[in-house]
Amino acid sequence: MHPRRPDGFDGLGYRGSARDERGFGVAFPARSFSSGPELGHWVTTPPDIPGSRNLHWGEKSPPYGVPAPSTPEGPAEEPFPAAAAAAAAAAAACRPEHGLEQLSRFAGFGIGLASLFTENVLAHPCIVLRRQCQVNYHARHYHLTPFTVINIMYSFNKTQGPRALWKGMGSTFIVQGVTLGAEGIISEFTPLPREVSHKWNPKQIGEHLLLKSLTYIVAMPFYSASLIETVQSEIIRDNTGILECVKEGIGRVIGLGVPHSKRLLPLLSLIFPTVLHGVLHYIISSIIQKIVLLILKRKTYHGHPAESTSPVQSMLDAYFPELIANFAASLCSDVILYPLETVLHRLHIQGTRTIIDNTDLGYEVLPINTQYEGMRDCINTIKQEEGMLGFYKGFGAVIIQYTLHAAVLQITKIIYSTLLQNSV
Repeated sequence: MHPRRPDGFDGLGYRGSARDERGFGVAFPARSFSSGPELGHWVTTPPDIPGSRNLHWGEKSPPYGVPAPSTPEGPAEEPFPAAAAAAAAAAAACRPEHGLEQLSRFAGFGIGLASLFTENVLAHPCIVLRRQCQVNYHARHYHLTPFTVINIMYSFNKTQGPRALWKGMGSTFIVQGVTLGAEGIISEFTPLPREVSHKWNPKQIGEHLLLKSLTYIVAMPFYSASLIETVQSEIIRDNTGILECVKEGIGRVIGLGVPHSKRLLPLLSLIFPTVLHGVLHYIISSIIQKIVLLILKRKTYHGHPAESTSPVQSMLDAYFPELIANFAASLCSDVILYPLETVLHRLHIQGTRTIIDNTDLGYEVLPINTQYEGMRDCINTIKQEEGMLGFYKGFGAVIIQYTLHAAVLQITKIIYSTLLQNSV
C-alpha cells in the first residue's frame, strides 16, 4: 500500500514565496517538491482562513501583547480582541458615571425595600391596636389622638410583652399572597384584564373591577382568619403556626374547624361589605395616586429645567414621586373609608368567640358579644349607641402609622441624597 504523501515532503517548506492572488475559495496552483508534475494533485496551497496565521519558513509568532507589524494590505490585526474588549469594559466600569449608575440602582432598591418594610412590618403594631379599637364596642375611650394610643401601646407591651403588638403579622402576608395569587390565576383563565391600558373604555374598567371583586371574594375567608389573629388577646392565645390562617380560612368555607356561635354571620352576607370596601379602596387609591403623581411631575418639570438639573436631583425625581404618590393614596383611602372598615371588621369578628384586650385599661380581656343582623343594622347600632365618633375608634393609630411612614421616607431621602452627592 503506497503512502498518500509525496516523496521529499518535509512538512515545512511546501509553500513558496510567491502566490497567486485569487479570490477566496479558488484553487491555487500546485507546488511540488519533485521535478515531475504528476505529483501536483497531492499538495496544494491552502487558502488563508480569516483569523489564522499561516507562517512562512523562518517566521515566528509574535509574543503575547505585542501587536503584529503592519502589512501593505492594511494595519495589523489586534492579536487578542477579547482581552482588549474585557480591558475596555473594566476601564469603563471604573468611570464615575458607571459608579453613579450602580449606586442609583442599589439606592432605588433600598428605597423600595424601606417603604415595604414600613408599610408591612414597622406599622403592624398600629394596625393591631387600630383593629382592636374598632371591634371593641365596650370601649369608653375612643383613642382618636396618637397620645392615648401611645399610652395604651405601652400598657400592652408592659403586661403582655412585645408579642402583643406583633401578633398576626404572618397571616397578613399570607392574605397578601393569596390575593396576588388569586388575581393572577383568575386573569390567566378568564378574559378579565389585570391592568388597564391608557386607552381605556368603560367595558375594560368594568371587567377590571370585576376581577378585583372576584379576588376579594376568594381572599375573604383568609382575611377573616387574619383579623381574628390580630385582635385575639395574647393572654389566652395559643402558640399557633404561621399556616393557621390558611387552616382557619378553609375551615370557615367548608364549615369545619373551631366551633362558632349562632351569631356567626355566613360568608354570603359578608361578600357585599368586603367587596365594597376593597373596590372603593382600590378606586380611591388609584385616583389619588394618579393625581399626586401628575402634580409632582409638573412641579418637577417647571421647577427644574432639563438643562439645569443636577444628577442628584434627577435621581431623586426618578424614585421619590411614585413613593410619595403611593403614600398619599394609602393615607387618603384609609381615612375616607375608616368608618366602613370599622363596620366590616365588626361583621367579620361577630360570632367567632374572640377574646380581645381591654383598650381602656390595657390589662384585662373582653369578649365580643355583638348581635348585628347585617351591614345596615351594624351602621344603625353604632350610630345610636356610640355616636358618629364610634366609627373612628382607634383613629389615632392611623395618625401614628402614617407619621412613621412619612418619617422613614424623609430619612431615606436624606441618606440617598448624601450618598449621591458623595459619589458625584
